Amino acid sequence: MIETFESQTGLGSYPAGRVSAVSRGGGGTEIPSSEINSAAHAVTCRRSHPTEGCTAVTESSGAAATALIEADVREGTYGDKVAAVEPGGAGFIPLGERHGKPLQEFWTWVSPNMEFATIFVGVIGVWFFGLSFWVAALALVLGTALGSLTMGALAARGPLFGVPQMILSRIGFGFLGNILPAGLNALVAGVGWFAVNSVSGAFALNALFHWNTKFCLVIIVVVELAVAFFGHNLVHVFERFAFPVLVVIFAIASIVILSKSHPGMHHASIPGGFLITFGAAFGYAAGWNPYASDYTRYLPPDTNRRATGLWAGLGVFISCAILEVVGAAGATITSLDKYGGNPTAGFISNLPTWIGDVTLLAIALGAICANALNVYSGSMSFLALGIKLPTSLGRAVIAIVLGVAGFFVALSGLSDAGQKYNNFLLVISYWIGPWLGVFFADQLLRRGKRVDGFLFDRKHNPWAGFAAMAIAMGVSIWLFANQTDYVGLVPKHVGAFGDITFEVGFVLAALLYAIFFRLQGDSGREEALVLPDGMNVVPAAGPIGPDLTDLPGR
Repeated sequence: MIETFESQTGLGSYPAGRVSAVSRGGGGTEIPSSEINSAAHAVTCRRSHPTEGCTAVTESSGAAATALIEADVREGTYGDKVAAVEPGGAGFIPLGERHGKPLQEFWTWVSPNMEFATIFVGVIGVWFFGLSFWVAALALVLGTALGSLTMGALAARGPLFGVPQMILSRIGFGFLGNILPAGLNALVAGVGWFAVNSVSGAFALNALFHWNTKFCLVIIVVVELAVAFFGHNLVHVFERFAFPVLVVIFAIASIVILSKSHPGMHHASIPGGFLITFGAAFGYAAGWNPYASDYTRYLPPDTNRRATGLWAGLGVFISCAILEVVGAAGATITSLDKYGGNPTAGFISNLPTWIGDVTLLAIALGAICANALNVYSGSMSFLALGIKLPTSLGRAVIAIVLGVAGFFVALSGLSDAGQKYNNFLLVISYWIGPWLGVFFADQLLRRGKRVDGFLFDRKHNPWAGFAAMAIAMGVSIWLFANQTDYVGLVPKHVGAFGDITFEVGFVLAALLYAIFFRLQGDSGREEALVLPDGMNVVPAAGPIGPDLTDLPGR
């Protein structure tokens, strides 16, 4: 017999109803059940008999059925160990493994943006689109602010749910429908972004030591994969120790560049250059959005959600906005014709020799910081596809495979890096905009509902999320895309539109999802997550699980 218990906190309650039998894949026969109580440290758990710290809840009957779905729990013991390979995959993190503070999110997101890839976002606004420094700076700050705002909102949900971002995406997309965003992110993060930042780091080493660029690329990739292989805790520690070094070096370099720049220089801008630069800045900041809860899911579930989201969002905004503006300033004193082949060398050419040398080392270190996150989250997204690997080191193995693939893509990106990077940034925003539209619309429409069971229910396969995202991507790209390889119908005839693909994609996906959500007919459905039998998640004196009933914004 399956019973429902709650930790003895004495806080809150969940509306009475009927609960279905526990199932690993969803479904089950409805049985009379008990009130699912909402408390600061409550969880629905599966036990054969009441245990110490748990109280059986009285039976009641009433409203709609709530199915109980057994969680896929991350296996192994990890805790806060650093010199250990993180076991398991993308499963739920038990309370006994939770640790950390919201402040750590600040340096975790500042360090990976302290690199030349961030600087180059500002460079392209001036070099490729002919914007003046001030116009480019405005577009960069606004685009970065939008991507950082969504970053904070997503990161804040990690501690309570205890799962990676692409597992959270299953709530709106379903188990199979989530293959679309998770598959895209596995490729974009683990291969695409990995290649972009590896090229940036390789150029830095090449400019400093004049070694063969391919040899420099190998060095960067090997260090990146070593950090990502060990996993979550080493990634956080690496970012923390790199943080002061990167901030001091880039602060000195930024002051020198700004003092030498010519912000009043006139440029012949192309039509729509402001919106394209805005989209590139948003794409860069929002490129971190599908990783958000990957790095907050180990925090205790009672962690302050506002603080978690604030530190993550500020980390992205401050680092990106400052370095992008510095990049735009640097572009006013360099030229595309001279440094288009190695833009890193162009940036450094305006610095005194000793500052230039340490900045090149910082650029290489920043690339490693960024790619440790990229390949780690790429492996999380791959595992979110639902693929079961016959090894406890599945995540670590996938990280290596994705990194090797990214290495070969990076080799092809060593030539004409500037234009390829510009196109890549725009493609990022093309899919993230529609994905965010569906994600936030679903969060609003399911507000107040019990949804944590959808995270691991293989039978939860609504069609609304997949359809809304796919249609919004197709329509927005067809009509509004504006880059070297493809120009949509609207900017082809009216250049002033620039590139508003992500804006259209976001709004269209949200509207379509709101319509499809009602058509698919399961708006009242709820599912609760339960833990496996005999699972020892915390010490006996503590609560028995996370607060999965008091879900943020649900």
